[in-house]
Amino acid sequence: MAGAALLEKNRELVDALNVFPVPDGDTGTNMSLTMQSAIREINSKEFLRADEAAGALSKGALKGARGNSGVITSQLFRGFAKALKGVEKITPVQFAEALCKGAEVAYKAVMKPKEGTILTVARVVAEDAMKQAQKDPDDYDALISVMLKSGEAILKKTPDMLPALKQAGVVDSGGRGLLFIYQGYAAVLRGEDISLIGSGEEQDAENQTDDWHDLSRELTYTYCVQFELTRFRDDCDEHDLDSFRRRLNRIGDCVQVQGDLSGATVHVHTDNPGSALEYGVEMGEIIHVQIDNLAEMKRALEAENAPAPEAEEEVPAGPEKEFGMVAISMGSGFTSFFQDLNVDQIVEGGQTMNPSVDDILHAMNRVNAEHIFILPNNGNIIFAANQAAKMSSRDVKVVPTKNVAMGIAAAIAFQGDQSAEDNFARMCEAAEHVKTATVTYAIRDSEFNGIEIKEGDIIGLHNGQIEFSGSDIDHVALETMRNVVTDEDELITVYYGADVTEEAAASLAEQLGEEYPECDVEYHCGGQPLYYYLISVE
Repeated sequence: MAGAALLEKNRELVDALNVFPVPDGDTGTNMSLTMQSAIREINSKEFLRADEAAGALSKGALKGARGNSGVITSQLFRGFAKALKGVEKITPVQFAEALCKGAEVAYKAVMKPKEGTILTVARVVAEDAMKQAQKDPDDYDALISVMLKSGEAILKKTPDMLPALKQAGVVDSGGRGLLFIYQGYAAVLRGEDISLIGSGEEQDAENQTDDWHDLSRELTYTYCVQFELTRFRDDCDEHDLDSFRRRLNRIGDCVQVQGDLSGATVHVHTDNPGSALEYGVEMGEIIHVQIDNLAEMKRALEAENAPAPEAEEEVPAGPEKEFGMVAISMGSGFTSFFQDLNVDQIVEGGQTMNPSVDDILHAMNRVNAEHIFILPNNGNIIFAANQAAKMSSRDVKVVPTKNVAMGIAAAIAFQGDQSAEDNFARMCEAAEHVKTATVTYAIRDSEFNGIEIKEGDIIGLHNGQIEFSGSDIDHVALETMRNVVTDEDELITVYYGADVTEEAAASLAEQLGEEYPECDVEYHCGGQPLYYYLISVE
């Protein structure tokens, strides 16, 4: 729970560690949502054994896994749980062995694992943890220290393993997210207050007073009291500050007094908020007072996490048909396209809002067909779709569509009088023939392949690679297309996003028609967020 809380606290920081400066970094979001699903499963009932708790952790993480980073995180916990079967109480050695098993399972789950990613961080940390546990089998504190030190060291090396990271000037985002989870572990094992752990970047005073509480256990005290001490009395010294800490410990626990006589932050859990404030006033002036009712917070959390009644497995109406399709869509226009192409179930998702494994599985279960084709329509959803397919008892094939334009081409290629294998081959081939360009904006200064990019610039990408940067949307789109269109191409389709008017899209389509008179040019509303245009070429 602490690992999940610290990751959520730093979610935006992890999201920002995107290789490309585009506004769809979602590694932190996907990992955090995956962890939140795991926490809901853990909170569903009381566990008296380590293996049972780890099993719930694994189950919840897999159900809620989103994006590549979320699925890999779920596989780390899957291996962790496998190693702990039959274990009631975890020793440091067993903990390290479970970390190793987690890394092993995660590597196997990825078809072509790359070094310099979250996989590398997980593996190296696990290996170093195992060495430490073998050296000192009973010391958890030493184990966690080695894990954090090892993790930071290998994370700093990730740019040397992946050129794209080095060029972007960032470390691997998934690896950073995993270390935040491990830092949460450390906080609990050491009895630290997670609210006082840095976020990896400077925070303002208001953010530093954010508190995290382990509400899963019985509460000793009802209130959390926080305030700042300033303008200490002239006769106060360090001994008075120590006495102040002791007095707080007599009326509560989780006492933190950070700072010195120039200013200090105070935190205590107590049944007597007035006494804590009175002790503070005796030292100096108090400001930024915050009192939270922990009992009320615990009641709200228990109500939120109460397990819903077990729903009966969905049984689609009507007789079973031979074929069915599930597609992930990322805008109202694209959703309409898929509906017109007789796609049975559409899952809302895409950039920055990847559906979970459970979302995809539920959509599949609503399709009453012998053979089901899944169109992920995003490179970051393919992994989750494959996991959902493995969990189904029916014949499910994932067409590896990396964007909605490829998904539309695949759906068009489907023919009901062909076999499942032939259709799968046709759909894959049709998707692979689609070339795409996208136009969006930069969220930070950077440089790629000699292209200097400033925050706010309009950038054009071809098959995921930055090709052009400028200040005008149409100009960037036209320049990017010069690297996409060839003499063999016949059709250009412009899908305009939620922030683009139909008039602007018609104007761009007209310019493309003049530039490429041998091609038919169409434009449609895609309704996608963040990206002004997605342009397909066939």
